Amino acid sequence: MLKTIIATALLIAAPTVVLAQAPAKADTAKAAASTPKKKQAAESASRIEARSTASQMASGIMAAEAALSPDDIKLAERVYTGKLPCELGAFVVVEADPKSPGYFNVQIVKGAKFRMFPVLSRTGAIRLEDQRTGAIWLQLANKSMLMDQRAGKRLADECMSPDQSLVAEALKKNPIPSFLDAPAPVSAARAASAAASAAAVAASQPSVVVQPTGLPSAPDAAAVMPLTSASAAPAPLKPASAP
Repeated sequence: MLKTIIATALLIAAPTVVLAQAPAKADTAKAAASTPKKKQAAESASRIEARSTASQMASGIMAAEAALSPDDIKLAERVYTGKLPCELGAFVVVEADPKSPGYFNVQIVKGAKFRMFPVLSRTGAIRLEDQRTGAIWLQLANKSMLMDQRAGKRLADECMSPDQSLVAEALKKNPIPSFLDAPAPVSAARAASAAASAAAVAASQPSVVVQPTGLPSAPDAAAVMPLTSASAAPAPLKPASAP
């Protein structure tokens, strides 16, 4: 009898439990459906913010690039561009940016890429710098080199344009002597020629006799009479008279 009552009560309560669980499942489904939408909205807002930040950074970079002086622009005109061969089979590509006059894209082939602008140098060398990475492109008359200033090492060396190659060949044939080098020996012919030139210059100059101060001057040659034999010989002695 008791079992029958319990079973009847369960049958009566079952629909109520099912109805109570149905709204809970519906709320869970709605929440699950709304979660991706919120996530997508958050991601979209993050992307918009990132794009805005990138755009602001690009605008700042463009404003900074536009601030080059006329001297910087003039210096940039002397930079060699193109694919320059370097030592150990390396290559460096230097390209001028047509949209930003005075700026260059410098890249090691199959390597790092740098954004550079000219900087005046006291030594007369042409210097390009990348402030973000600290890289430097140094252009000399006979070669160029790419250096990592922060790491203190060279990334590429002995890079040459056609004009720099000509200068390098000329320096090999006629090297500039260092002040530490010994003077070159003078040939006998050059020494004789120099001596003859010095003698000719000395002969063309009037002779000057300098008398020491405070000393009597030498007697005039015209006032000095030569001694004759009569005047030069002593007078004969007369014999004494007898007493």
